[in-house]
Amino acid sequence: NQIKELSGGMKRRVLIAKALAHEPRVLFLDEPTAGVDVELRRDMWQMIRELREEGVTIILTTHYIEEAEEMADRVGIIRRGQIIMVDEKAAMMAKLGRTEAHFALAAPLAELPPAIARFPVELEEGGSSLCYRGGDGTGKGKTEVADLTKALIAEGIDFTGIDTRESSLEDIFVSLLGEDA
Repeated sequence: NQIKELSGGMKRRVLIAKALAHEPRVLFLDEPTAGVDVELRRDMWQMIRELREEGVTIILTTHYIEEAEEMADRVGIIRRGQIIMVDEKAAMMAKLGRTEAHFALAAPLAELPPAIARFPVELEEGGSSLCYRGGDGTGKGKTEVADLTKALIAEGIDFTGIDTRESSLEDIFVSLLGEDA
């Protein structure tokens, strides 16, 4: 009866402590951080990290994709109650992720030279920015951006900055679920 008087976060702590009292080798956690404050969420994730290091297998459901990206070794994606994909997180990100790189050009280009047009690039902002979008499913985006950088230098195309970004697990999730997301 005393557990009814605890806050939602404290109730969650008590339930996890009860589960851990048995020193399980497999622990199922269903939305453990839903509705808890930032401090408790941080404490729970630290506890989960420690359990993983001790060899406990943790099966966790979450709607917080950034938590899955940070913590998971393997990720399963469920749509309408059906598992549509399960894979090692790194393999999933390599297969389904992509790389974006934006080059701020020192001088605008009217068109792309053939040596640059062979890459998956587009001129943007009136020719003052070059945008690379590639590596889809190959995991080779970073290598191709390096090759593109070398090609720009070889063509005498000067740039003042490069901003690169790799797909997040959330980007992949949204692309897999499309309009159903």
